[in-house]
This record gives sequence, C-alpha cells and structure tokens, in this order.
Amino acid sequence: MPRLIYVSAARLPSEMAHGLQIMQNCEAFAEVGAEVTLWHPRRLNTPDMRAVPDTYAFYGVAPRFIMRRLPTLDLINLLGGERGKLYALAFYLMMLTYALAVMFSALFTRADLFYSRDPLVLLLLSLVKPKRQLAYEAHRLNRKGAGSWLQTQILRRVGLTVAITPPLRDDLLRLHPSTPILVAHDGVRRARFEHIPTQSEARQTAGWPQDKFVIGYVGRLQTLGMAKGIDTLIQAIAQMPERDACAVTLVGGPDDYAEEYRALWLKLGLNPANFLYAGQVTPDAVPGWMGAFDVCAMPHPRTEHFALHTSPLKLFEYMASGRAVVASDLPGWADVITHEIDALLVPPSDVAALSGALSRLYQDSALRERLAAAARNRVMSVYTWDARARHILKAVMSPEIKLK
Repeated sequence: MPRLIYVSAARLPSEMAHGLQIMQNCEAFAEVGAEVTLWHPRRLNTPDMRAVPDTYAFYGVAPRFIMRRLPTLDLINLLGGERGKLYALAFYLMMLTYALAVMFSALFTRADLFYSRDPLVLLLLSLVKPKRQLAYEAHRLNRKGAGSWLQTQILRRVGLTVAITPPLRDDLLRLHPSTPILVAHDGVRRARFEHIPTQSEARQTAGWPQDKFVIGYVGRLQTLGMAKGIDTLIQAIAQMPERDACAVTLVGGPDDYAEEYRALWLKLGLNPANFLYAGQVTPDAVPGWMGAFDVCAMPHPRTEHFALHTSPLKLFEYMASGRAVVASDLPGWADVITHEIDALLVPPSDVAALSGALSRLYQDSALRERLAAAARNRVMSVYTWDARARHILKAVMSPEIKLK
C-alpha cells in the first residue's frame, strides 16, 4: 500500500471549490489503495467555516484519510477582506511559514509520494525529498515574474506533473519540454449522485415553484476577481420568447455579486419572483439543489484562465446530475463534452446563441433527456475521482509508462 502525503495550503473547511476538490481527491486516493494523510495549515478561518463541526461531513466524504494541521503564520483574515500590498504580504508570509513547516515535517516523515498543488511548498520539499517522490498538480499557468520562475523550477524538480486540461499541459511543456506530464481532468464523486431527489421533491424542499423552467448555476459567482458569465446568462434569458416561464437560480456566493445580478434581472424587466438565489450551501447539499433544475448552465467567458486552464468541478457534477447542460464552447473541456451529444455548446459571451440554446431546451423535453442521459453515462464511466486516482497512481508507480 503506497503512502501518500497530500500537502495543501488551503483553508479547510472552505467555501471555495478547491477545498472540495482536495478532499474528494484524498478520499479517492485512499479508496484505490493508498494510505493518505492530508497536511493543511492551521489558518484563521471565516466565522461560518469555524462553525463547521466535522470537515469530512461538510464535504460529504468518508473519513478514510487522516487530516493533520501544520503551523503557519496567517494574518490574512485579520485584514477584513481588503486586497492590496498588505494582503499580498500576509499571503506570502503565510505561504512561506507553512512551506517551512511542511519541509521540517517531511524530514521526519516517510512516504512514497508527496502530492501538492502549491509550487512554493514543492520547492522546499525538493530540498529534502528526491524527485521521484514529488508530484505537482497544476491548475494554472504563471506567465511572468516570480510565479513563472517558480513554476518552471517545479517542473524540473518533480517526478510527475498532473495538468487538469490538455491546453494547460501544452503550455507547461513549452516551459519545460522534458517534464513527465499527465492530463487528469477534475471529476465527480459517484456516491454523491446516486440518489438525487426527483425534480418535484427537490423544488418542494427548496420552496421553488413547480411550474417554472429553472435554469441553474452552481458555484462561486466570481473566481480570482473574474466574472463567470452570469450576466450573459441573464441577458440570454431576457431574450427568450419563453422568458416569463423561466427562472434563473444561483446556488453560491458571494451575496454582493448575487445582488448585482438581481439588479440586472430587474433592469431587464424580468419577473422578480423568478430570480431564485439559494446562497452558499454545503458541498454535500449541492446534488439536491441541482435536482431542482431543468438546465445546468456554465456560461464562462473566453479568458485564458477559463478557456485553457480550467476543468470546473461544476461541469462534471452537472453531467452527473441528470439534467441537460448548456456551456460555453471552450478548449479546456473540448475533450470532455461534445455539442449535440451530451451538451449544447455555444460561443462564449454570445447572448443570442445562448438564448437560442435555452429556448431549444425549453421546447424539446426529449432533447433535454437525451443530452442528460448521455452526459451522466459519460461522466460516471470516465470522469470519477476513483478513476482519476488510479490513473495518477499508475503513472507514479510505473514511471516507464510514456505520459502524454
């Protein structure tokens, strides 16, 4: 049984999607045979997250792995959410002190693999651990400055790099052509979607109308300060001939962004009662909310981050939900979903095209059912966390395999 240390610098628990991704990955590595310990920093959390009594239950994962908190100097939340030079200084101080704690702990820890998403952590680990014991899961490309230098160093110092999209793999190979690299998209926890409530039951629980065509979005309404296309979605609904029969549902936060979208909804003359905002919900509750939808929407704009380097958790969970998916047609997930086969894909930020796709789905229940069934079959057979974990461990334990 290989021993794997997953090293994360994230706040846990967290309202951010990466917390769910990390916890589900650790569970999956454990379920396919690894002995897993998750190292994470002792950070000052938000009041809501401090109130969480059980991190495993919050994320809906089985306690098959150990969680160990390491010391760090975290002043970030003391700044009250204010961004700027002080925030940046606090962030780098937190990362440096945590990375030093990881390096010191690793000196006294035997493991077959240290696995991390955090380059600074891996840089310090590379000073005390051999290359073959280090794996880097890359979620973005750092194009300039210290970030680019650090990422290039990590590509040279780890035994395996895991890129979450093919375009990200290609960009990383341009930084360091000889790095062993594997593509592994994000995925879905099969058990979370085995018992989704019926649409009627889900709407009754949520208090939503049974007679509306519900177009839903799940997740943070912004990432790294970037909007995620909710304005495009609302404008598209406003152009639908069936607009009065449609409701938009946002499951996620933050609240101030939701209020901006509510204001846009009202400005376009749409029925106030048809703007349904659930706010932030626990990750384990997400499948039930998706069960209330008719359509799951992912209207991301075309930016480098979204187009090339993002493998959204919501895409795979949408596919598992048994609801039709409409999404922006972007290279980052072109190998995951196919237009007219398991989703409707539209040009990013094209209001008219998105409106037309939503109208098609409104009018054609057979199309919705066909797309939903195909998407669920694909994600459950290809993109589960267990399958991903096996793929990664096989590459780590069998270095003679040619990666691509």
